[in-house]
Amino acid sequence: MKLSNSIFWSLAMSLLMITACSGPKKEAATLLIYGGPIYTVDSVQTRVEAVVTKDSIILFAGNLEEAEKYKNEQTQVIDLKGKTMTPGLIEGHGHFMGLGNSELEIDLLNTTSYQEIIDIVAEAVKKAEPGEWIIGGGWHQSKWDSLPADAVNGFQTHDLLSAVTPNNPVYLSHASGHAGFANAKAMEIAGLQILSKEGIDKFEIEGGEVMRDKTGRLTGIFNERAQRLIYQHIPQDSPEKKAKAFDLAVKACHRNGITSFHDAGIGSQTLKFYENAKAANKMNVRIYAMLRGGDKDLLNEWYKKGPFIDPDNRLTIRSIKLSCDGALGSRGAWLLEPYTDRPGHFGHETLPMKMVQETALNGLRNGFQVCSHAIGDRANKEILDRYEAAFVELPNLKTDHRFRIEHAQHLHPDDIPRFTELGVIPAMQAVHLSSDRPWAIDRLGEKRIKEGAYMWQDLLKSGIPIVNGTDVPVEPLNPIASLYASISRKTLKGTPEGGYEPEQKMTREQALKSYTLDAAYGAFEENIKGSITAGKLADFTIYDQDIMTIPEDEFLKTEIAMTIFNGDVVYKKNE
Repeated sequence: MKLSNSIFWSLAMSLLMITACSGPKKEAATLLIYGGPIYTVDSVQTRVEAVVTKDSIILFAGNLEEAEKYKNEQTQVIDLKGKTMTPGLIEGHGHFMGLGNSELEIDLLNTTSYQEIIDIVAEAVKKAEPGEWIIGGGWHQSKWDSLPADAVNGFQTHDLLSAVTPNNPVYLSHASGHAGFANAKAMEIAGLQILSKEGIDKFEIEGGEVMRDKTGRLTGIFNERAQRLIYQHIPQDSPEKKAKAFDLAVKACHRNGITSFHDAGIGSQTLKFYENAKAANKMNVRIYAMLRGGDKDLLNEWYKKGPFIDPDNRLTIRSIKLSCDGALGSRGAWLLEPYTDRPGHFGHETLPMKMVQETALNGLRNGFQVCSHAIGDRANKEILDRYEAAFVELPNLKTDHRFRIEHAQHLHPDDIPRFTELGVIPAMQAVHLSSDRPWAIDRLGEKRIKEGAYMWQDLLKSGIPIVNGTDVPVEPLNPIASLYASISRKTLKGTPEGGYEPEQKMTREQALKSYTLDAAYGAFEENIKGSITAGKLADFTIYDQDIMTIPEDEFLKTEIAMTIFNGDVVYKKNE
């Protein structure tokens, strides 16, 4: 039977209207989140009512009414109940396995005296077998109530430690990681004595210092590259310990709302371990790993292979870490002028600058980002000079290089604008100000502190982003502490009133961005993470307070309530 044209068109129009009214079918969501402030770090819409995800990807961020159109009976719904959500936080500079190991070794981070260290180690000796190494770290002499009377160059000597550990070698890393403290047994195993039989002084270490008293006697302090005299005798970690440390590090990240981690310097063994963990589906934090620059064989291997951009964004290899000077706490940071509290001492150049130049050129030629540790003003200046020379030599390869300086803690005023001019990203750990500023003025003096230390706002105003973080295990992983330092410039005890050099404070928006979108930019990953934007990875951090509005004096009470990684809830407080 044939339909008349009028009937045919009537039916066709009816079908068209039904289709138009129903609208396009929405993709079904696996997760819908609503019920609290959601800060997106997206410039188009900075705050939304709801977020919808499909497996590991964000489908939608916007108003709740529209979000509910993605929901079906299988959709998991999370009501924030007033809690606050942001993009998943990114640890912009830390040491992942160091984080795990710090939970397995002696923790001296909160010690306030040399005697307290001795007491803790003495307890560890009771549980150790004779000859077993006792390893720990976190002590910082400038944070103690007072120094021992027999201190040398502002450091304790080993005598009291050695007295309680006659049968066990001990090595205790400084909080900065740039110095260490050995007992007599450890130095004996290392074969260290005042002079060798040939009359050669073993203790003249380029880029480091073996601390001695006025009589030439060893104090037990090994600064910068001199640490290897002891390190080489410490037994390697067992596979079991590595696996446990890795698992502890993943859990620590989840507890702290960290979904991505820039691992600042790994060797071939750690890289192989990570590759195995990824293959076994255990890589539940996104690691952006920097290859250890001192391992030339490792670098040459990767120059040939080229960067590895992980499609799953679990383990990416496209950067190189160079360690170019020491830390202020150990007086190893390389300065243009001498230390105020150690006249005649300028710190240490721990890596020849010609190697920075060589690596910068190789990085440009082979597609690798170069990330150089520099704390002192001379180290920062020298590295900027070498980067600039490489850009001049290879102008066609410098586009979007995103070279970084890790820490950039103390800068000469003339070098501050050079970061933007050269496109060099400062990766600065704001919590270092809270820990270091009270005594850093002793190292640098007031003028250098005010003109060039922790210059966050000057750098941001010049147009360059800052990558934030903690340098864990140098500092605890807790991002709340580093965000608080960013906005207050106070110690974690809330002093001084108004903060140190308050003109350099970050705004709350800048601080959050430094832990999310700017940190993602520092790893070439701003298109897949760092903001709550449709199409990006479903990584979120949820807090029990609104970090964008709570009073400053309430900020440190904030706790991570939940962490969502790859679309899955991986941590809930009290569970």
